[in-house]
Amino acid sequence: MSLSVMLSLLGEGLLMTAQIFVTTLIGALPLGIIIALARMSSFKPLSLLTRVYISFMRGTPLMLQLMALMFGPYYLFGLNLGPDWKIWACSIGFILNYGAYFAEIYRSGIQSIPRGQYEAAEILGYSSTQTFIHIVLPQVFKRILPAMGNEIIILIKDTSLAFVLGIMEMFTQAKALAASQVSMLPYIITAGIYWVFSVIVEVILHKIEKKFDYYHD
Repeated sequence: MSLSVMLSLLGEGLLMTAQIFVTTLIGALPLGIIIALARMSSFKPLSLLTRVYISFMRGTPLMLQLMALMFGPYYLFGLNLGPDWKIWACSIGFILNYGAYFAEIYRSGIQSIPRGQYEAAEILGYSSTQTFIHIVLPQVFKRILPAMGNEIIILIKDTSLAFVLGIMEMFTQAKALAASQVSMLPYIITAGIYWVFSVIVEVILHKIEKKFDYYHD
């Protein structure tokens, strides 16, 4: 197999990897805020339920969660959801898992904001919603960006777990190519692509972090 054909196949895998990555961020970032607010709710049953959810999602392997979503509907209810279900199972699994991790990062950021910020906003006539959106959230984002960036970089590598569902993302393509060609070259190229992907994301996160520099602690 020529190098150009190998790169083409890995490129197709990269597109699937990027799709999983982007879909997870689009779903998990806002979900994390919702879960964090529920976790801090004064309504005890909701807070307790959210704690259990976060504990379960963080305490069990993502690979196991993906397999449960993929095969659970059939084993539990006899439902055959078709070949497209593996993409949905993958997206839902990643979003639910990373939503739990992001929620704890959001929670720590929100709770790090001094109480005086809320009191000052109240004196200025801000509502609770206005205070949270315009005063608290921008400061929270600045404080949590390093931790959030670390999780996002981990997500790039975790996309390879989609292989358990038979999704042809980049790692799966590399594994198939390495087996058919009896060569380490596909793995070496794939490692380089993952690294470049991570560097690009790191640069973007650094630029975003600099935009929040005007919020001083």
